[in-house]
Amino acid sequence: MYLYIKSIHIIFVVCWMAGLFYIVRLFIYHTEAQEKSEAERRVLSAQFEIMESKLMNIITTPAMVLTLLAGVAMVYINPYLLTQSWLMIKLCFVVGLVVYHIICQKKMQQMRKGIYTWTSTQLRLWNELATLFLFAIVFLVVLRSALNWIYGVLGLVAFAVILMIAVKIYKRYRIKDKA
Repeated sequence: MYLYIKSIHIIFVVCWMAGLFYIVRLFIYHTEAQEKSEAERRVLSAQFEIMESKLMNIITTPAMVLTLLAGVAMVYINPYLLTQSWLMIKLCFVVGLVVYHIICQKKMQQMRKGIYTWTSTQLRLWNELATLFLFAIVFLVVLRSALNWIYGVLGLVAFAVILMIAVKIYKRYRIKDKA
């Protein structure tokens, strides 16, 4: 039974992460739509609100709940897992991912009200935070006690820097194309 629940856990992690990655992409496009003419902005915003709402409420949030429930079930079946330090650290990252999810829900509600507090560049950087959570969680699960924390932390920081540089380069490229 444990392996079936573990499989379900992995499947819904994939669904949850896909939803989180895509919802922020929609936020980026929704924010950029505000630079369009009034007629375009109205049509695009209405469409993005529908897409964001369906993605969050039909796919992403249920996937998060099922991921968490399957995780709890795995620990219930195998309480020995709670003695593993890698799992405690993973759970900290999972809490961070849940907070990320909640912040995305709040951003969606703000945009629905016409409040755009983050630029598309800030949203692109925000999107990369989910990538960092994903990398940290996967490496913890796969490497467990073999994880060298110094290299792991340095690797995550280096990866974050590379992602930020990539976002900045892409922004310059977009601005150059508009000119």
